[in-house]
Amino acid sequence: MKNVDRTITKQVRLAASAFPAIVLTGPRRSGKTWLLKKLLPTATYFLFEDPDVIDRFSRDPQGFLDTIQAPAIFDEIQHVPQVFNYLRSRIDKYPRRTAQWFLTGSQESALMQNVTESMAGRAAILQLLPMSHHESSKVSILLGGYPEVLARPKTATLWFASYIQSYLEKDVRSISAVQDVAKFRRFMALVAARHGQVVNKSNLAAALGMSVPGIGLWLDILEATGIILLVQPYFNNLGKRLIKSPKLYIADSGLACHLLGIETAAELQKSPFLGALFEGFIAAEIVKAQLNAGRRRELYFFRDQQGLEVDFIVPKKGGNFQLVEVKASKTPLPDMAKPMQRLMAAWAADPTFKNSKIDAVLVHQPKADPLHSTALVPSIRAVSWQHYIENEIL
Repeated sequence: MKNVDRTITKQVRLAASAFPAIVLTGPRRSGKTWLLKKLLPTATYFLFEDPDVIDRFSRDPQGFLDTIQAPAIFDEIQHVPQVFNYLRSRIDKYPRRTAQWFLTGSQESALMQNVTESMAGRAAILQLLPMSHHESSKVSILLGGYPEVLARPKTATLWFASYIQSYLEKDVRSISAVQDVAKFRRFMALVAARHGQVVNKSNLAAALGMSVPGIGLWLDILEATGIILLVQPYFNNLGKRLIKSPKLYIADSGLACHLLGIETAAELQKSPFLGALFEGFIAAEIVKAQLNAGRRRELYFFRDQQGLEVDFIVPKKGGNFQLVEVKASKTPLPDMAKPMQRLMAAWAADPTFKNSKIDAVLVHQPKADPLHSTALVPSIRAVSWQHYIENEIL
C-alpha cells in the first residue's frame, strides 16, 4: 500500500497553506502518521506515546520546543494535552507562519476539547478514517479499510485481534477508568451484534449487568476513538412521531466482521448480518467521502413510528437531498424502492421541501456489470455499490 495517495492529502496541503497548525484526528492505525511523513519527509517527528518523549517534554516544555525546527509532527498528542498551551503562545508570537505544527490524535473528544480551548482559529482540523474504496479497490465489506489489513489480507484475523488488544490497553484505559477489560471486550462484541440497529442502552445494560449511564459512557469511548459510527435520525416538520435514537455501526466493516466471527467471503454471504454489514459499509463510505473532501459529516436516517424507514438521507448543496436505500441483493426490485417513494411523496406535500431537489437511489450488490445503473421506478435508480462510490457518492 506504499504508493496509495490518500484523498485527504489535498485538504491537508490546503490547510497547511493557511494555518500555523494542522490537527489530524482519526482511529488508531488509519494512516495519519504515514500520510504526514510522506507529505513532510524532512519534518522532525515525535511520538507522544513514547515515555522518553513524554518525560522530556514534562520536565522542560519550553526547552523541549526550543530544540525543534519546524515543521514538526507530534503524534498521538492527546497523551500530553498541555502541549497545546505552549504551542499557542508560539503561534501567537508569529501568527503569519503557516505549516509549522502537525498534530495527530486517535481520541477525538479529548483532543478536540483541548483544540477548542487553546487553538481556536490557529489550527485547521481534519479527520482521517481508514481507506475508502475510492482510494483502493481492495477495500471491501470483509476486509474493511485499514491500510495494514489491505496490504496483508491473509493475516487479517491476526491483525484485528492484535488491534483490539492494543486498543483496549492504550485507548480504553487512557480515556476512562475501565477496570474490567474482559467485560469491555464482551461489550464490543454485543455492539457488533447490534450493527445497523437503533441504539438501545437499556438492552445493552441488561445483557452486561451494567447501568444505563455506564453503557452510555462506554459508547462515548467507542465513538471518541472512531470504533463506532453513530448515524443520527433526520427530523422535519411532517408532524409524525419520529425515532430519536441514533443507529449504530462499527465504523470499519472489516473490524465488524472480525467481531462477528466472519473470516471468509463465503461466510459473509451466508451470514444473517450481511444486510447490516453492507449497510454500514455504505454509511462509512459516504462519511469518508465527505471528510476527505474537507466537508462536515452529514449523514442521517429516517424512521417514524408508523413504520416508514429510509436507510440514509444525505444533505446536498442548495438545500437538496439524496435518499439512499441499501440492499444486499444482486436483484433490485421495485418494491425495495417503496420506502423512498413514500417519503418523497410526503416531502412533496411539505412546504419545507418546496424548493428542494430530491434524488433517490437504491444501492445493491453488483450483477455481472458492477458499474451498471438502471431506472428502478420513476425518479429512483438502482446502482451497484461500486458505481455509487465511484460516481455518485458526493
